Amino acid sequence: MTSETQGNRPLSEEELQALVASSDSGARNPMGSVGLFLAIVACIWSIFQVLLASPVANLVLPGSVVNNSRQIHLAFAIFLAYAAYPALKTSPTDRIPVQDWILALMGTFTALYGYIFYEKIVNAGGKGDDIDTIFAAIGLVLLFEGARRALGPAMAIVASVFLLYVFFGSSELVPDVIRWKGASLDRAMEQMWITSEGVFGIALGVSTKFVFLFVLFGALLDKAGAGNYFIKMAFGALGHLRGGPAKAAVVGSAATGLISGSSIANVVTTGTFTIPLMKRVGFSSEQAGSVEVASSVNGQIMPPVMGAAAFLMVEYVGISYVEVITHAFLPAAISYIALIYIVHLEAVKRNMPTLGNREVNLMRTALGMLSFFLVFAGLCYGTQFPVDAIEATAPDAAGLIITVLVALVYIALVYMAAQVPDLEPDDPNAKEVELPDVGKIYKAGLHYLLPIVVLVYFLMIEQKSPGLSAFWATALLFVILLTQKPLKALFRGQSNLLHNFIDGVNDLWHGMVDGARNMIGIALATATAGVIVGTVTLTGVGQVMADLVEFLSGGNLILMLVMVGLLSLILGMGLPTTANYIVVSSLMAGVVVELGAQSGLIVPLIAVHLFVFYFGIMADVTPPVGLASFAAAAVSGGDAIRTGFTAFFYSLRTVALPFVFIFNTDLLLIDVTWVEGILVAVTATIAILVFTAGTMGYFLTRSRIYESVALVAIAFAIFRPGFFMDYIQPPFTQVQPAELVSALDEAPEGTEVRLKVAGPDFDTGEMTETTLVLTVGAGGGQASVDEFGLLLLEEDGTVKLEEPMFGTPAQPMMDGFDFYLDDPVSLTSVKVPADQLPKELIFIPALLLLGLIALMQTGRARKEEAMA
Repeated sequence: MTSETQGNRPLSEEELQALVASSDSGARNPMGSVGLFLAIVACIWSIFQVLLASPVANLVLPGSVVNNSRQIHLAFAIFLAYAAYPALKTSPTDRIPVQDWILALMGTFTALYGYIFYEKIVNAGGKGDDIDTIFAAIGLVLLFEGARRALGPAMAIVASVFLLYVFFGSSELVPDVIRWKGASLDRAMEQMWITSEGVFGIALGVSTKFVFLFVLFGALLDKAGAGNYFIKMAFGALGHLRGGPAKAAVVGSAATGLISGSSIANVVTTGTFTIPLMKRVGFSSEQAGSVEVASSVNGQIMPPVMGAAAFLMVEYVGISYVEVITHAFLPAAISYIALIYIVHLEAVKRNMPTLGNREVNLMRTALGMLSFFLVFAGLCYGTQFPVDAIEATAPDAAGLIITVLVALVYIALVYMAAQVPDLEPDDPNAKEVELPDVGKIYKAGLHYLLPIVVLVYFLMIEQKSPGLSAFWATALLFVILLTQKPLKALFRGQSNLLHNFIDGVNDLWHGMVDGARNMIGIALATATAGVIVGTVTLTGVGQVMADLVEFLSGGNLILMLVMVGLLSLILGMGLPTTANYIVVSSLMAGVVVELGAQSGLIVPLIAVHLFVFYFGIMADVTPPVGLASFAAAAVSGGDAIRTGFTAFFYSLRTVALPFVFIFNTDLLLIDVTWVEGILVAVTATIAILVFTAGTMGYFLTRSRIYESVALVAIAFAIFRPGFFMDYIQPPFTQVQPAELVSALDEAPEGTEVRLKVAGPDFDTGEMTETTLVLTVGAGGGQASVDEFGLLLLEEDGTVKLEEPMFGTPAQPMMDGFDFYLDDPVSLTSVKVPADQLPKELIFIPALLLLGLIALMQTGRARKEEAMA
C-alpha cells in the first residue's frame, strides 16, 4: 500500500475494498461450501448475540450459556479470525490451509475451556491446576496470534510486553522504578485466563453485551442503504458551497461515524466519493485525504457509539450511559463545527470554485441543517409524550398499540420513499457533476431515521441498557430490510414482490454476516487488552506510571498533562479505537487523577477518561502508524506521511479540547443548569471557531502574526474565563487547618472545601500530598468531618490525621498514605470558596478585542478587493 500511494496512484475500487476487508473483516474469502460454512458461522454468531441482548434471553438460552457468554463470544471471534485472516501476506486468500483449521479449532476449545469446565473451576474456588495452566497458556498464544492477524502486530506486541513484565518484572534488567516481585506461571495464567480479571474481564464483557449489537446495527443500516442516503443528503445540502465536497465529507463522515466503529472503514466508505470531488475543486491529494481522515477519526468521538468506547466508559467510570454521552456530546459537536470552518477557510484562501450552478445561500443552508437537527432531536424527545399517554390509557395493550403505530409510521415513510426513484451511488469522476436536490431526495430515506429514533428514544428517554436499546433498533432494521423493497414495489404498482422479498432476505443475510465479520477484530482487541488490564491489576504498574510521569514532569501540572497525552498517543499506535481506549485508560487515567489531586486540581473521572481517549484516537491520524491516513492516501493517491501530518494540523482542535475540559468541566456539561448549558454551548462554539481562525491564519482575510496570536488568546479567554478571573479575585480563602471545623460551621450547606493532606507514601515512605474535596453537610462542621471520615488530632500546632474509617468517602482517597510511620499524615491547607464575580464577565473584553480584529481585517479586505 505504501509504495503504491507514494507512487501517487489511487487504488482501484477492488483494491480499496480489499484494504478495508484486510483491516476490518478479514482478507480471506473462500468460495463454495467453505465460504458458505464461514458465512453460516458468522450469521449464527449474530443470531446468538441478538438473542443474548433480547428481553427473552433467559427463556430461550440456557442459564449456563448466558452466564458464560463471554467465552462463547470469544470462541466465535477466534474461530473466524483464523478462518478469515491469512497468517501472512503470501498466504492463500481463496482457501483455508489445514493448519489454520487446526488453530481455529484449538482456539475455539481454549476460549470455551472455562465454559466446558465451569463446575471444576468453581469447585476449586477459581484456582487453576496444572492442566488449566497449560490450556490457558495455549489460549493466550492463540489469542495473540489471532490478534496479530486481525489487528496487525502492534496489539499483540504490546500485550506480550505486559505479559513478559508479569513474569520477569523482578529481573535486574528491569529499571528499579518499574521493578516488581514477579509472578509464577500458574498465578499469571489464573489471572489472565481462568478468572474474570484478565482476558474474560470487563472489556470483553462490554464487547459481548453492547458492542456487538451496535456494530451489527451499523452494518444492517448501511446494508439497507442509509450510508449512501447520508452521503447524498450531505452532498446535496453542502456541495454547492465553496469547498462544498469537503464540507459534505465532514457531515457525511459525522453521520456514518455515529454508527461506525472503524475510522478506516469510514475513510474508504465516504472517501471514495468525496476525495475525488475535493481534488476536483482545488484541494491537493494530501489535503483531500486529510479532510477525510480528520472527519472520519472525529466520528470515533461522536456519541452515541464513540467507537464502542462509550460503553466501556460506563463500566470504568461508574456512571450511566446517558451521562457519558451527555458529557461527550458538546466537545464532539464543536469539533465537527470547527472542521467545517477549517474546510471553509481553506476554500476561501484558495478561492476555490463551486460545483454546479445552484445559487449559494449560506444562511438558508445553515438554517436548513439546523432545522433538520432540531426536528430530529424534537422527534426523539417528543416521542415520550404519546407513549406515556398510551401507557396511561391502556397499560395492558400499550406494547401492541405502540408496535402498530410504529408500523404505520414506517409504512407511511416507505410510501413516501416509493414516490421518488431509489438512490444510486454517484460517480465522482463524471464529466458533469449533478448535485442531488435535497428537496427531491430526502423522502427516499426518511425511514432509515426510524431505527435511529428508536435507539435514541430507548437510550435517552426510557434509559434502558445500551444492549436492550440496540436490540429493539436492530429488530426494527430486520423488518426494514425484509419489507422495504416489497413495499416499494407494491406502492409503485410493480408485480415482482417475491423477487424483492428475496432481495431483502439476501440483504439481511449479508448484513448479519458483515456485522459478525466486523466484530472479529473488536472482540479480539477487547480480549487481548484484558491481558493489559490484568497486568495492571496484578502488578500495580499503574502506580509506577504515575511515579514515572511525576518524575519526568517535575510536578508541573501542564507538563504532566502533555506527557500523559503523548504517552496515550504512543500507546494507541496501531490499535483499534476500542483496544486503544482500554489500554490508555487502564494505564493513564489514574495518573491524571492522582497527580492532578497532588497539584490541587480535582478532575472528574469522566473528564480524565475523555482526555486519554481523545489523545489515544489521534494515533489513527499521526505518522508513522496513522492507519486512517494510509487509507485516505490509498484513495487519493497522495503521500501517506504528508497526509498524516496535514490531518494532524487539521485535528489541532481535537488536541486542544482535552486540555480545555480538564480545566473547565463546564464544557462537559458537568453540574450545569439548562441555561448555563446553552451559554456554554454558544460560547464554546464561538471559541472553537476563533481558535480555528487563529491557527489557520485566516479570519475575514489573511491574518497577520499578531492577529493570529490574539485570536488564539481570545479563544483561550472564552474557553477558560476562570483563568483570568482567578487572578482578579482569588477563588478561595485560606483557613488555618486548626480552624477547619469552625470554617465549615460558617460555610453554607453544599459548599465544597478543599483540604490538602501531606504524609508518607505507603509504598516508598517518601512524603507526598493530595487534595481532598469535602462537601459541607446539613449537620454543621463536626458532623461533616465525621461523615467524610476524617479523624483529626491537633498536636503542637499541627493537625494530624488518623487512618480514616473503612467505607467513608475519605478512605479510598487516602489509602496511599502510611499512617504508622514516624512522620505523621497531616492536614496542611484548608481552602474555602470565596465570593467571586461571575467569570463570564471575561467574555466582554475578549469579544471587544475580537470585534477590533474583525474591524481591522474588514478594512484591509476592502483595500485588497479594490486593488484586485
